Amino acid sequence: MGWISLDLKDSLENIENPAETPEDPIAFARSRLSFEPDPRQCAVLDPSIEQGILNCTRQWGKSTVTALKAVHHAFARPESLVLVVSPSLRQSGEFVRKAAAFLARLGIERRRDGLNSASLVLPNGSRIVGLPGKEETIRGFSKPGLVLIDEAARVTEEMYEAVRPMLAVAEGALWLMSTPCGKRGFFWEVWSSGGPEWTRIQVPAADCPRITARFLDRERRALGDRAYRQEYCCEFLEAEGQLIRDDFIDRAIRPDIKPLRIDW
Repeated sequence: MGWISLDLKDSLENIENPAETPEDPIAFARSRLSFEPDPRQCAVLDPSIEQGILNCTRQWGKSTVTALKAVHHAFARPESLVLVVSPSLRQSGEFVRKAAAFLARLGIERRRDGLNSASLVLPNGSRIVGLPGKEETIRGFSKPGLVLIDEAARVTEEMYEAVRPMLAVAEGALWLMSTPCGKRGFFWEVWSSGGPEWTRIQVPAADCPRITARFLDRERRALGDRAYRQEYCCEFLEAEGQLIRDDFIDRAIRPDIKPLRIDW
């Protein structure tokens, strides 16, 4: 069974049927884009979340719903900047393509910003820019109102560290989205110990109404237990071939004992 943090769970009843205002992304999705979000997609669209992390099954639609989130943010806030970071420019380009499809439903033709190949510029001056996961190529962007890190479990630590300071001036929102890729990296660290300032949303395949039990049974047989649990059950697994389990290592550490200092 998937879960969401308690404060978000308590508010789901309030955001599933909101009053329709230009600032409301859920009403915007329904009335302007003909997109009916399910309850967890409504949670992702919640504009009050400043730091969110989405741990979801393959083929749940994380890129689609976050592309919708990006479009709403850019549409409702003139002159705003949305940055999308992925491991590769091709992946960021695919995200921008989905955003462009939503803009087409609004009657807005796709137009690049003239500087970035994976980009969209809206008539109100807002931009959606897709970037590759290379730290040295993304510095220079300032005051984004929304940063989305797609496939975050496969984005480098250096990239994550380069992105976070961009949010300082505008105090923009940050979202991490991915399927797990082992107990490593910032995606795992934020999920497991990021603190209460993060809103966590988990969606295993069994909770996705668009994935059938028949398909999952076939995938379990085809992939084997380990790959299936990671790709469809949102589980963070230990590295394959690891000799000592992580919980054994954790139990062996005594925080009350000071490290032995050796002076050579």
